[in-house]
Amino acid sequence: MDIDPTVYKTLLESTKAIPWKIDWKTLKFAYIGPQIEQLLGWSPESWVSAQDWAERMHPEDRDETFNYCVSQSQAGVDHEADYRALTKDGGYVWIRDVVHVVRKDGEVEALVGFMFDISERKKTEEELITLQKELEELSFKDGLTGIANRRLFDSIIDIEWTNARRNQQPLSVVMLDIDYFKQYNDHYGHLKGDDTLKQVAQTLAAAATRARDFVGRYGGEEFILVLPETNEASALKLAERCRTMVSQLQIPHAGSPQQPILTCSLGVATTVPAPDADIAAFIDSVDKLLYQAKQNGRDRVESAPRSPAAPTPPGPRTR
Repeated sequence: MDIDPTVYKTLLESTKAIPWKIDWKTLKFAYIGPQIEQLLGWSPESWVSAQDWAERMHPEDRDETFNYCVSQSQAGVDHEADYRALTKDGGYVWIRDVVHVVRKDGEVEALVGFMFDISERKKTEEELITLQKELEELSFKDGLTGIANRRLFDSIIDIEWTNARRNQQPLSVVMLDIDYFKQYNDHYGHLKGDDTLKQVAQTLAAAATRARDFVGRYGGEEFILVLPETNEASALKLAERCRTMVSQLQIPHAGSPQQPILTCSLGVATTVPAPDADIAAFIDSVDKLLYQAKQNGRDRVESAPRSPAAPTPPGPRTR
């Protein structure tokens, strides 16, 4: 049974999808559904040629979308394209164009397709992407202090170690531990202790100012700095700055048997990694230097320029 073409037209124009047809030889619209005016504000009569379609596209999307659609059409390949279409009042709506290439005697005769409003879908996708980025950031951020956590340190040190070995550049690492922090918590309480950890974290972040300098919480009251392309003299200078800045916070520490204010101890080491060098051994050498700073009186910096630290003495390690 034959169906009146007007029935097809009615069916097409009653859907939210916007049908259209372009004559390939002239690149002019043979038809576009009246729904286009409700969606974008432009009347069907204003869609004369493919040039109108291109001009009513976001400038950032125009060249890539236009070139892609033309190349696919020339090849006779059906395709889809997502882009932002300009509304008559100056806004933009996300569109998905689904294009079918009509061929006759092996030659492209026309393009027919449907435009779909995918704004809500795009909004949802963008919200999911934003949420995913936030979750990724949270997974690499220390929940208490807001600076990087141990997980991010593990990733960063691998990258910087590889770069230093490849380029034969010095890499320095500083480990810092707050002196007598258990006694601080015992005296002032854990809430005050948490506030102090935040202050120290912010202070260290302010001390390391270069873009690639890394500051993270290593665990408990221990922090770590990764300093790419930094020689031993510069690393030692920065470590001393960190020690001084923490002391200058003048945070009272009545529980300290040494000083009435909060202080810290630091270990610093620098290396130009050899091809067979072990990154874990290097980090361990920095940790041993921090231990030496504790053993040698605290509130001090111990360093070993490009050389391993002495073996750790037997017995418990008191922070």
